[in-house]
Amino acid sequence: MAGVKIFDTTLRDGEQSPGVTLIPEEKLAIAKQLAKMKVNVIEAGFPISSDGDFNAVKMVAENVKGVEVAALARCRKSDIDRAWEAVQHAENPRIHVFIASSPIHLEYKLQMSEDEVLNNAVEAVKYAAQYTDNIEFSAEDASRTGTDFLARLFKAVIDVGAKVINIPDTVGYAVPSEFGQLIKDVKEKTPNIDQAEISVHCHNDLGLAVANSLAAIENGASQVEVSVNGIGERAGNAALEEIVMALYTRQDYYNLDITQDTTQIARLSKLVANSTGITLQANKAIVGANAFAHEAGIHQDGVIKERTTYEIMDAKTIGLDHNKLVLGKHSGRHALKDFLEKYDYELDQESFESFFKRFKDLADKKKNVSNADIIALLDNELYDYEKIYEMEYISVLTGKGLLPTATVRLKKEGEIIQSAACNGDGPVDAIFQTINELTGIEDIKLMSYKIDAVTEGKDALGEAFIAAEIDGKIFTGHSSQTDITEASAAAYIEAINKYLVYTKNK
Repeated sequence: MAGVKIFDTTLRDGEQSPGVTLIPEEKLAIAKQLAKMKVNVIEAGFPISSDGDFNAVKMVAENVKGVEVAALARCRKSDIDRAWEAVQHAENPRIHVFIASSPIHLEYKLQMSEDEVLNNAVEAVKYAAQYTDNIEFSAEDASRTGTDFLARLFKAVIDVGAKVINIPDTVGYAVPSEFGQLIKDVKEKTPNIDQAEISVHCHNDLGLAVANSLAAIENGASQVEVSVNGIGERAGNAALEEIVMALYTRQDYYNLDITQDTTQIARLSKLVANSTGITLQANKAIVGANAFAHEAGIHQDGVIKERTTYEIMDAKTIGLDHNKLVLGKHSGRHALKDFLEKYDYELDQESFESFFKRFKDLADKKKNVSNADIIALLDNELYDYEKIYEMEYISVLTGKGLLPTATVRLKKEGEIIQSAACNGDGPVDAIFQTINELTGIEDIKLMSYKIDAVTEGKDALGEAFIAAEIDGKIFTGHSSQTDITEASAAAYIEAINKYLVYTKNK
């Protein structure tokens, strides 16, 4: 069977979601998980946009193996130079150049004619060809561009070296039958189309990104551009997990070879949600909390008798496993390392020792330790970035008739900072006010704060999530603890650490 390439743009288009700021170390962690899932291409960023994005693309290119790494560039020499400088050390680097092609973009945004756009595109592809023969060209807003001009444009860029031509539904305007026909028409009208792959990049403004992408595949597209959890500009992109599982579940219909490791999906989804601060709706397809849940009695009865009566996918195919682990306070390092190997987690020795201590602390507090407990703890160890501040001690005094007061002691780069105590409107506010005083960072605006129980039972782990605006940028933090005050403090400190790392990189 033929296959279809999965081109993931979570680190580029996904990061363009309003309010999302990823530090390079977060991008690297996500990229490594994407590589584990065996996506074909990772678009790591837009290097010309900032030094931080350049550094992130460079870090991914140098450290992530077994996958093509792409960098985005406008049809400008400076963009292309910067893209190549960032991506050149990848195992298989790709330069992805783009220019708008629709009449509305030509008139109002570019103030250029079709011939001028074509000439710019040709010159850009020719210029990129001095660096690599792995060049992708995108005609921005292709779904609102006439097929005659698209065919003329694509023929010209293929003639000078483009190996992938991308047909984006940039504003999510198309409907499936129309978009499928567009792909078919471009194939028929572009005489040298057999010399390039056809890619599609669909946005979700009308909720049709996945449907349009699948229609394109049915009509000859051999690469589909996606993002984890469907994040991206405005309403987002076609969701990676939905595209992959549609092709996997309906292989009988699409007759395509699926080379991705679907068991990595749940972990990847969780990692991106925690990193970006974009939480999932409960009924989100594939990865939502209710995706494999059944409440109706008829459904429950059917699933008990035969799972496939109401489940077209096995939860295990996306990496969900609700079995209890035989791990507890008497378990040693060897047993824990076996667990990490089984679930394909990689921690260096320092991170493992930190994780092992947290695991033992949890095992002392919980009667039963489950997969979800362990994986929730692991999420706190995945990012290998400089942690400027670490929490040494926290105490909160609160109750009816009492003024909430928090006492916190921090460690900064190995040195203990004297404890500080502050009052607040409530216990969590008191914690945050105290941390502000200790770090000296006062211009922090709390945008979002949420506590979730990530496991079951009275001794469940509580996951705290923070989104804070610092100097006009949004930074996120999360932590899983049995004590939600400790989790809240740790999440807040993580957001501050990310801000400090971001500032340092900048």
